[in-house]
Amino acid sequence: MSQSQKCTYQTACELSNVRLIKHPLIEHKLTILRDRETDPFQFRMLVDEISYLMMFEATRDLALREVSVHTPVAQTSAYKLATKIMICPILRAALGMLDSVFKLIPDASVGFLGFQRDEKTAQAEFFYAKLPADAAERTAIIIDPMFATGGTAIDAVKFLLKNGVKKIKFISIIAAPEGLHRFSEIYPQVEVFTAAIDERLNEQKYIVPGLGDAGDRVFNTM
Repeated sequence: MSQSQKCTYQTACELSNVRLIKHPLIEHKLTILRDRETDPFQFRMLVDEISYLMMFEATRDLALREVSVHTPVAQTSAYKLATKIMICPILRAALGMLDSVFKLIPDASVGFLGFQRDEKTAQAEFFYAKLPADAAERTAIIIDPMFATGGTAIDAVKFLLKNGVKKIKFISIIAAPEGLHRFSEIYPQVEVFTAAIDERLNEQKYIVPGLGDAGDRVFNTM
């Protein structure tokens, strides 16, 4: 997208790899999540609940394999996941989303990706990674509550691709149009699932209206 073209909610919604998840329960919980009066305990619970609901949509196309199972009544054919999953939380804020994944996929592996925002430049600096030994054989689902400039998302995907990961998805609760456009220009093959596309980024590169600093609100370090 050229500089003369404005990134908006509508243009972001039209990106082929962006999946905006709309559901009454998510809308309701997201409203409370945004409220500055919401205390840290409730904020953490809401992040967990919203992430749980979003995972259903993000995992809709996971491959299955047929198995045989004995019920108390008879033997029958059924299905289990054939896809090996690796959840990649962006440290630190995404740790608030991790439990929701384990509730749905308890045997998922975790690949940690550490990025620290430089408040002067608004750029994320990479400082840590720990992937499972079989990371290249897994579908990676990157999780991060906020998708702002797209810089962290781009660096995270780049790192995973360099390590042989072939299938990658991204789940973020709130996104900015600018970040979605920037990311989609580089990685149009990576699906991004978000519960809200907000208005814009401000001069400090925070999402407007957003919800503030998700990491600070999750860990009560404001």
